[in-house]
Amino acid sequence: MNVYDFDGTIYDGDSSVDFWLYSIREKPSVFLKCLPELFYGTLLYGLKRIPKEKWKEHFFSFLRYLPADEVRVTRFWEQHTGKIKKWYLERKRESDVIISASPVFLLGPVSREFGVTLIATDVDPASGRFGGPNCSGTEKVRRFRREYPDAFIDEFYTDSKKDLPLASIAGKAYFVRKNSIREMKTE
Repeated sequence: MNVYDFDGTIYDGDSSVDFWLYSIREKPSVFLKCLPELFYGTLLYGLKRIPKEKWKEHFFSFLRYLPADEVRVTRFWEQHTGKIKKWYLERKRESDVIISASPVFLLGPVSREFGVTLIATDVDPASGRFGGPNCSGTEKVRRFRREYPDAFIDEFYTDSKKDLPLASIAGKAYFVRKNSIREMKTE
């Protein structure tokens, strides 16, 4: 089984930011409504008064004004599937697992389209509130082990050192920068 981080690894960019920009372009008034909360959350996070999960809830506050229903998310992917990197599409297998800090509601449709398994952050598409921990760092290992207690990861691909905990349990781990892939040292 091969496991892949999503944003920056197999997707060229950050899908959550792209979805936010897509939503703002679709309905610019939403930006004005959520800007104070986004600014406040960013300030608190910058001052280390709130954890990243809480900051991300502030970021996703735009969903209260423009929920991420299936139609909007599908339209988003119709415009953004081209940002999936060619190298991934060439090696994709049905046994692949995508594990990401991005929301399930956002990555679910593209994962289903590719026929791969998704493990991601539970974010309410109508409120932006988290339904559990952000699927990042050591949480990725916990979530992977919960879904696949005895599975062996043949290869793991990521663009971030935050994924070292998951990389360390893989047979081989690879660091991805744009379309360059090189083996990672996990020790």
